[in-house]
Amino acid sequence: MRRPVRVAIDGPGGAGKTSVARAVADALGVECLDTGAMYRAVAAAVLRRGVDPADGEAVAAVAREVVDGIEVAGNVARLEGLDVSEEIRGAAVTESVSTVAANPDVRAVMVARQQAWAADRPGCVMEGRDITTVVLPEADVRVYLYAEAAVRARRRSGESGASEAAVQAALRERDHRDSTRAHAPLQRVAGVREIDTTDRSVGEVVEEIMQMIEGLPGSDRP
Repeated sequence: MRRPVRVAIDGPGGAGKTSVARAVADALGVECLDTGAMYRAVAAAVLRRGVDPADGEAVAAVAREVVDGIEVAGNVARLEGLDVSEEIRGAAVTESVSTVAANPDVRAVMVARQQAWAADRPGCVMEGRDITTVVLPEADVRVYLYAEAAVRARRRSGESGASEAAVQAALRERDHRDSTRAHAPLQRVAGVREIDTTDRSVGEVVEEIMQMIEGLPGSDRP
């Protein structure tokens, strides 16, 4: 049997993180956590309460209030018992989530929750923007997925129905905010395998990650 493995996957929007992470988790028979959905749930809570996403103290207070009521499993996200799966993918949340996620107090609350989630599981897959660097820097396998901007926009456009031009502009702005924020920015670091998903299928990327896992000491594919 393969020993329990923790896999950390980072990357910008549209790079394929969620699809790849879920497929790897299925292959390993472990749970997968989409940390981006957790930040989106906080943003939804902020908007539901009529709080300005730019009001740092108020937003942090909301995060502390709702963090234990956020549940993410597969495609389903719950906030204080309510299914907000569609709401967190809507335009309002999408526009505000970067501001909310850049709040250092929010990140501290969420990272603690995410690390506690991982600590309860000997094996898991986590995906987001700071998993390889902050949340699980000691993960057995750390991967950074990326793709050409036009391809990322095409993928997201297919999901949302928005024009590719509009999506690409939004992704460019989100990339800038995520990579330049002061706390836990999205970044490429030494020791993390970089995988270009531009011309590769989900299956091909998953296979590369599974090969990395096979190469770990004490690992063997079932």
